Amino acid sequence: MSSRGPYRRHAPEFKIQLCREIRSGALGRRDAQKKYSLSANLIQMWLTQFDRGELSTEEAEASVVAEYEARIAALERKVGQLTMELDLVKKTPRLRLVSDNENSSIITGPKPAPSDGGAT
Repeated sequence: MSSRGPYRRHAPEFKIQLCREIRSGALGRRDAQKKYSLSANLIQMWLTQFDRGELSTEEAEASVVAEYEARIAALERKVGQLTMELDLVKKTPRLRLVSDNENSSIITGPKPAPSDGGAT
C-alpha cells in the first residue's frame, strides 16, 4: 500500500465533474474508485452533496478566487520585501571600482601609488 500522507484535498471542480460523470452513467462508482484511488464512502458523500446542491459551481469559483487572493497577498508581501532590500542597497555606499589594469585584492586593496623617490 502506498503512503499518501494523512489527507488529500480535491478541488470542487474535480468533485463536481466526477459526480456528473457518475450520475450520467459515463463512469461507474467502482471505476472511479480504481481510477482516482478514492474510497466508496468518499464518493458517496460527494454524490449526496452533489444531489443536495451543496457542490456547486459557485463554490468552485469561490475556492478559486480565494486561492488567487492568497497568491496575490503572498506576491504583494514579496514585492514589499524586495522594495525594502532595494532601498537598503541604494543607501549603502559603493566601493570605488578598480580599473582593469590595476591589480587589487579584496584583502589588501589597491596597490599604493608609486612615489617619486623624494622620501628617505
